[in-house]
Amino acid sequence: MANHARRNYVAIAVKYAEDVTSRKLVAGKWTRLACRRFLKDLKRKSSARWFPYRFDDWHASDVCDFIEKLPHVEGEWDHDTLILEPWQIFILVNVFGWRQAYGKAKGARRFNTAYIELGRKNGKSALTSGIALYCLTCEQEPGPQVKTAATTGDQARIVFNVSKAMAEKTPALVEAFQLEPMANSIVCRQNMGSIQPINAKASTQDGLNPHLTIIDELHAHKDRKLFDVLRSARGARRNPLSWYITTAGYDMTTVCYEQRQFVTKILENVLQAEHYFGIIYTLDEGDDPFDPAIWIKANPNLGVSVQVAELKQYAKEARESPQLEGEFRTKRCNQWLFAASAWLSIADWDECAEKGLKIEDLVTCPAWLGGDLADRNDVTSLVLVFDRDPDLVAFAWHFLPKDIVQAAADRTSAHYLAWEKRGLFNLTEGDITDYGAIEQFVRDLCERFEIRKITFDQYGSAQITSNLVGDGLPAQVMYKNAKNFTDPAKELEARVQVKRFRHTGDPVLKWNASNCVVSVGVDGSILPKKENKDSPNKIDGIDALLNGIAGYLQEQNDEVSSIYSHRPVH
Repeated sequence: MANHARRNYVAIAVKYAEDVTSRKLVAGKWTRLACRRFLKDLKRKSSARWFPYRFDDWHASDVCDFIEKLPHVEGEWDHDTLILEPWQIFILVNVFGWRQAYGKAKGARRFNTAYIELGRKNGKSALTSGIALYCLTCEQEPGPQVKTAATTGDQARIVFNVSKAMAEKTPALVEAFQLEPMANSIVCRQNMGSIQPINAKASTQDGLNPHLTIIDELHAHKDRKLFDVLRSARGARRNPLSWYITTAGYDMTTVCYEQRQFVTKILENVLQAEHYFGIIYTLDEGDDPFDPAIWIKANPNLGVSVQVAELKQYAKEARESPQLEGEFRTKRCNQWLFAASAWLSIADWDECAEKGLKIEDLVTCPAWLGGDLADRNDVTSLVLVFDRDPDLVAFAWHFLPKDIVQAAADRTSAHYLAWEKRGLFNLTEGDITDYGAIEQFVRDLCERFEIRKITFDQYGSAQITSNLVGDGLPAQVMYKNAKNFTDPAKELEARVQVKRFRHTGDPVLKWNASNCVVSVGVDGSILPKKENKDSPNKIDGIDALLNGIAGYLQEQNDEVSSIYSHRPVH
C-alpha cells in the first residue's frame, strides 16, 4: 500500500467538533449534540476517575490512515486514494478511538454499536467498505467474520462489491494480508476471516459469529428479524461492532426508527448508553428544505460527493411535484416526514430540575396526586404535584412487577435494569402489577401530605378509586381525552417554558417527557400521546403528572392562577 504522511486525525476530529458546537460550521441539532458528547467525554476522561474508558490516539488514527490508503473505485477524482472529510474522521475517531480502560475487556472498543444517518450520495459506501476491510485485517481478531447485510442480496452486495474492488486495485493490501477476493466472499488467509454479503432471510443466518456487522439502509427493513439475529450472534466476540448506516424512511414502526429514537435520547442525555455511538445529519424543525444554505446539515459531503448544482436542480423539480418533494426531503434532506415533533423541550425540562429538592420541605403545601395504572409489562406512575407558589413542584414514583425488571435484558426495556439498581422503581412481586401495594402507597401519601384530590385515568382504576372514596379520600377517575387533557397539558407546557415547574431530575419522568408527542385538534385542543401505540417508549409518568395538574386546575380560577391563560402556547 502507498506510503504517505499520516495526518493528525485526532486534531481534525476535535476541531470539527469544536467548530460544530460553536456554530462556526453549519450543522443540525443532533450533529451538534454528538459533537458535544465527544468533547464532554474527553473532559470526563481526564477529570473523572470513575469514567471507565480511555481515548487511544493510535487506534483512532490507524483506521483513518488505513482507509486513506485505499483507492477510489467509483466516479472521477483528482486523487488516487480516498481522502477523508473532517466529518468522516470525527465518526471514525469516535468509534475506534474510545477503549475500555479496566477489567477483562481492557483495550476493547467502547462503542460496539454505531448508528449513522445522513442523506444520499454522501460517500457512505466507500467509508463503510473501508471499515469492512480494516476490521477484516487489522484488529487482531481470530477468524473475523464481516457481514454486509441488507433487505436484498443486491443491496447487501453494494458495500461488499466496493470492498472487493478496493482490494483488487491494491496489490500491496492483498499481499500483506493474504487476501483472496472471490465472487461471494473476501477471504483473509492470514487470520482465516472473511467478508460476505447476506440478505434478509434471517432464518438462514443461525450459527453466525460476526466481528463486524454492517446493515446498509436500515430504514428499508420492514421487520426486525435480521437485525435481531445479527445482534444476538455477536455475543461470542470480545470486540464486536454493529455498524448501521441509513437515510431517513417513511415508516415510524420500523427497527430503524426505533434505533433513531434511541440515539436521540442518548444525545439529549435522557438515556445513558455508553456503548452506543450515534450521529444524525438532518435538517432542524422549521428549516426550509429548499434553502441551499442549510443542505449541509443533511449532506456533510456537500461540494465533495454531493454536487450543489445537481441538488439545486432536484430541489427545483421537487417544488413543482408533491411526489418528488417527498423523495427530495426524505432522501436528500434526510427527514422522516411523518414523524411527530416532540412536545416538550428537553433542554427546558432539564432547566426545571431543582437540585436538593426535598419532599419533606413541602409538607405544608397543598398537593394533588395523579396516577396512571398499568398491568403486566408497563410502568405504573404516581406523581404528587405541590403548589409552592409561584411554582408547581412534582415528585414521581414508578412501579413495576419484579419479574418484568429481571427479564429486562430485551431490546425494549434494558434501561430498566440500570434504573432499578439506582432505586428508581418500586418493585411489586410477580409479573403483574400489585394494585394492593399501590393503593397502600397512596394511603400512606395521604397520611403525610395535604392531598386535595387524587385523579386516576380510567384504565384499571375503578377498584382503587372505589376503595379510596369509600374511606372518605378525595379520589376520582378522569378519562384520557382531549377535552380533559388540554388544560393540564397547556398548563404544563407553559410552566416548563417559563421555568415555573420544578422536579427532582427523575430520569424516568424525563424519559417519559421525551417520548411525548401531541395530537392537535382544529379547535386548539391537544392530547399528549406516544408516537405510535406499539412503541416501547412509555409516557406513564407524564400522564400521571397531567392527572395531578388536572386536579390542581379544578380548584383554580384560570384568570388568576393558570399561566397558560396569560400567554400563547405553541
